[in-house]
Amino acid sequence: MAENKTNKLIKVTDIYEEAARRYEELGNIKKEREQALAGAPEGKIHIIKAGKRIQFYLREDKADKSGRYISKTETEKIRKYVQKAYDEKVVKELEIELHNLEIFVNNSSKILSNSGKNISSSGKDSSSSGKDSSNSSKIINSIRNIYSDYPVEIKNMINPIDISDEDYIKEWQEVEYIGKAVAEYVPLYETNRKERVRSKSELAIANMLDRYGLPYKYECPVILNNGKTVYPDFTVLNVKERKEMYWEHRGMMDDRDYARQAVFKAKQFRKSGMILGDNLIITEETSTDPLGTDEIESVIKKFLL
Repeated sequence: MAENKTNKLIKVTDIYEEAARRYEELGNIKKEREQALAGAPEGKIHIIKAGKRIQFYLREDKADKSGRYISKTETEKIRKYVQKAYDEKVVKELEIELHNLEIFVNNSSKILSNSGKNISSSGKDSSSSGKDSSNSSKIINSIRNIYSDYPVEIKNMINPIDISDEDYIKEWQEVEYIGKAVAEYVPLYETNRKERVRSKSELAIANMLDRYGLPYKYECPVILNNGKTVYPDFTVLNVKERKEMYWEHRGMMDDRDYARQAVFKAKQFRKSGMILGDNLIITEETSTDPLGTDEIESVIKKFLL
């Protein structure tokens, strides 16, 4: 039997365009932070953390090693100096990242212009690009850690350009919400996180999300464009892409009225920017064809990991 060769094409990638786009984006961020620093007050703030207490000292003169104590009541002054300290650290890291990206983009241009030459020369450039990519990843983490390393009280004063996944998850989870109440007559299904859900399938989805360490909120309210408040079954945080995903499970699709309402609801979601396959996930089942854990796992791997 002849071998099928249709799936052996090299996929087209826009990695070079993406690097150029990122170079421009980070360049603009660096420019903005440098402009902010140009208007920042003179001097540097020194932060001392002793146990749970934090004290601030302003060093207006380089020769001054101790600084002048600033009361916590001077919130706005402290905020300006803390932001300045953060921006100075970020600009230094951005300069390194922009330098690496510039090398990568220039090497990429050489590779493309010399694509007809021997493999060894282009292979050398590719290796260099891979090294730059690795360094870039380290610098991104360094930029995120600048914010992460500050105490919570300081974080609240800073406008960061990026934060770590851990900080991103923590801040998202700390936003409180009031979900729909579950009536007492509904059978008790309790998740691994001790939440009450409405069905076995929702229980399976919640526990699978928890198993993969994916942050989620059960029946978190969302206001649609028409002003109506709806409660998607799950609002899941896609940490990698830094966006919320909504997961609706349709549990009785063999019920005509239920199915009709489900279609209407999906249309309302779409009008409010909740698009299937983008930020909306829909799973379905009937009484004779229930949702399997293998299906839940495949959806998670496809859209959330």
